[in-house]
Amino acid sequence: MPKKINKIGVLTSGGDAPGMNAAVRAVVRACAFHKVECVGIFQGYQGLIDDNFKAMNARSVNNIINKGGTILKSARCLEFRTPEGRKTAHENLLKSNIDALVVIGGDGSFTGAMIFQKEFSFPVIGIPGTIDNDIYGTRYTLGFDTALNTVVEAIDKIRDTASSHNRLFFVEVMGRDAGHIALNAGIGAGAEEILIPEENMGLDRLLESLKRSEKSGKSSSIVVVAEGDKTGKNVFEIASYIEQNLPYYEVRVSVMGHMQRGGAPSCFDRVLATRMGVHAVESILDGKSNVMVGIIDEEMTLCPLENAIKGKSKINNKLIRVSEI
Repeated sequence: MPKKINKIGVLTSGGDAPGMNAAVRAVVRACAFHKVECVGIFQGYQGLIDDNFKAMNARSVNNIINKGGTILKSARCLEFRTPEGRKTAHENLLKSNIDALVVIGGDGSFTGAMIFQKEFSFPVIGIPGTIDNDIYGTRYTLGFDTALNTVVEAIDKIRDTASSHNRLFFVEVMGRDAGHIALNAGIGAGAEEILIPEENMGLDRLLESLKRSEKSGKSSSIVVVAEGDKTGKNVFEIASYIEQNLPYYEVRVSVMGHMQRGGAPSCFDRVLATRMGVHAVESILDGKSNVMVGIIDEEMTLCPLENAIKGKSKINNKLIRVSEI
């Protein structure tokens, strides 16, 4: 019979993502609803080791649902990767009478959570928070929708400049291992071409496509490039290659960078974060552990952490076809 849960800790780890605060709020308020104590752990796994805990109640999370980033902060923690560091973290949890942990983050954060759970049989549940949408076991991760809207808005503005000056813009977006942002934002912003890690378009094919666009009368173009594009070239090398071979285009590069992570979460991300936070708490109270909360076909689901880490999120091939059309 699972141990009765009286106190739940919550932390955010890895890269921040819009919606993390909304998820923290949902965890805290779900705990209050079920009359369970909640403790915020600051600076991710580093906070576990440093005993950086703070009791939280419904009032502690006032007015954060609309804020980007994470009020609990996030940090890299090399010490947690060692058995000694994890032992210290476990001792601190026991000292504070914390019975279970909600970890909001990506696959690296979940790897730490899974190892910790196996070593100490400590109840852990993950909530996927990463703008890349590259976690297996959920259709959407927290922050993905907001990042898409940020990128599309930026490309819309870049297009104004491109049209005014007959320029070809290469816009690099995040996605070292997954092209979800590039593909969706590229379609949403009407990009001429989209380069993603899952498909090797090749520079020659890109060159031919841009030549066709120019012959059809297009004097400006937008190409969206995921940072992990399969050509093996970075966005500046790609731009240089095109400039050398298409001298009639004035080529510019815009790297979106960390701008994609910031800003107020979209309504979609706020609702998703809230649903995930509540489901995480109620799953813990039902005795579940070593799983990640996800959403599939609009329903809340649970996926083993090991599958979430080792599995690969699939690009939507139908969207690739749409982009080609």
